[in-house]
Order: sequence, then structure tokens, then C-alpha cells
Amino acid sequence: MIPLFMNTIKAGFPSPATDYIESDLDFNKYLVHNKAATYAVRAQGDSMINAGILPGDIMIIDRSITPKSNDIIIASLDKEFTVKRFIKKGNDFFLYPENPNYPIIDITTSDDFIIWGVVTFTIHNFRGDK
Repeated sequence: MIPLFMNTIKAGFPSPATDYIESDLDFNKYLVHNKAATYAVRAQGDSMINAGILPGDIMIIDRSITPKSNDIIIASLDKEFTVKRFIKKGNDFFLYPENPNYPIIDITTSDDFIIWGVVTFTIHNFRGDK
């Protein structure tokens, strides 16, 4: 656990911060809501960069959440894993990348498609070392 300060930090102009600690922050309590259904996996590729998921980021996935349209999911499509935004339009399902260099994937009944969970958090290393 690490200390969690009560004050927020403005991303705009700097403000004086106090050193008042609200509590200790337990990352497991913050990131994991259903331990038995949660796993983490590292992102590879750049198809989700506009959603803030960069190569090397660690994604936290909860398999107990029923995906709804616009959720970011981990899925197996024809035996290959992918992370994409899940979109439902009527009775049709699509996987949308968050990078215009990649195509939208139309999920059909002939596809071998399994949803492996909903991405709930990502951990990004701003220093670039792993």
C-alpha cells in the first residue's frame, strides 16, 4: 500500500499542495473488484492508442462484467486475442480499434468469437522502463 493524499493535483496551473494523507491506497482494493474473475495482461500493438492503451501498458480485465456497447474488451477472434472497443448496433456486433489505421471488425455468426473480459483499468509506465 502507498499513501493517498486527500488533495487533488490540477493538471493546469500549479497549486500549493498540503501533506495531509487521507489513507493508504491498496492497489488490489482499487483495481480488483472480483479477484477470482480478474487478470492482467500487457498490451501489444497500437490499435488502441486513442483510448490511452499503449504498447507495454498493463490492462486489468474483469471477466465477471457483462460487456455493454462501448466497453473495451479482450476477445478471442478466430483463435487470436485482441483488445478492441465492443460496439453493438441492433443485433450486430463490431470490434472498433481506437486507431484509424486499423479496420472495424464485423463479428459474424461464422466467426469463432469469445469475449475474455472487460478492461477496467490500465497501468502506464511514463518512464518507459518495464
